Amino acid sequence: MSSPQAPIDSDFRASSTAEDVIKGHDLSGKTVVVTGGYAGLGLESVRVFTAAGAKVTVPARDLTKARKALAAFRNVTLESLDLADPKSIDAFAARFLATNPKLDILMNNAGIMALPTLNRDARGYELQFSTNHLGHFQLTQALWPALKAAKGARVVALSSRGHHFGGVDFDDPNFERRAYDPWKAYGQSKSANALFALHLDRIGERHGVRAFSLHPGGIVATDLGRHSYDEARLKGMGYLDAQGRPVVDPENNKKTIAQGASTQVWCAVGERLNGMGGVYCENCNIARPEPADSQELLGVRPWARDPMLAERLWTLSEKLTGTTFR
Repeated sequence: MSSPQAPIDSDFRASSTAEDVIKGHDLSGKTVVVTGGYAGLGLESVRVFTAAGAKVTVPARDLTKARKALAAFRNVTLESLDLADPKSIDAFAARFLATNPKLDILMNNAGIMALPTLNRDARGYELQFSTNHLGHFQLTQALWPALKAAKGARVVALSSRGHHFGGVDFDDPNFERRAYDPWKAYGQSKSANALFALHLDRIGERHGVRAFSLHPGGIVATDLGRHSYDEARLKGMGYLDAQGRPVVDPENNKKTIAQGASTQVWCAVGERLNGMGGVYCENCNIARPEPADSQELLGVRPWARDPMLAERLWTLSEKLTGTTFR
């Protein structure tokens, strides 16, 4: 049964860093996969995982960029993966399973945000929904044998406060009939990430696999917002000061990369989450549920925490990807 969506007595707070969270953990013998683990939050997660002794695989679409970013790290294996290409996902999973009998942590970190124009993958699916959700859905399914074999695995899905922009449109998830809106498409994919973790935890609990979703915080130092935010807009929103420098105010959703990566690392290793799962987290804690019309900056909205919607999304995702969890 999924855990209650309610804050707990966490050892950490909004200003905590990924290094704070990983302190005291020995991940020797643990196997980790971090999608998009060669930039921003993913790279910081890889850094602290390897420092704690984990063996980390980073599947990447841009191998040249990834090779340069990861050159200084030990115990990292770089692999090719395009989350919008089903054949690429299956090929990566086959290579991984051939040499890794178990997978202790799967961090579905990679993502794209608010593409200004409608883009589709080769199947015709809207690219944000395809990359952020369907690709990770298929990847998790393909790696399922290794997750079960770990007997205590965790799957971490990077959602976002962006889910506030709206839920999954089950009648038209790929913008075939409705007008394309970059933020509605992004919000849909982030709501899907949260619903995915909710239902995955439901079916995974009996196999020792627990799942979590999260909002890392607003971090302008990553390149995720390169399509949607210019300097003037970020200054107007208070994320950059008059000199163009990032504003750091973690209690108000303005974080460094190290602070932003803390919640996903907490979801992956935090002892306070032992025996729990299926919850949406933020600021190294379980987020508060908020009503649909809430004006609060943070919190999780109803359409991203509804078990019936999560099951409906699961069925749709199996249909769209042609995959079924074994």
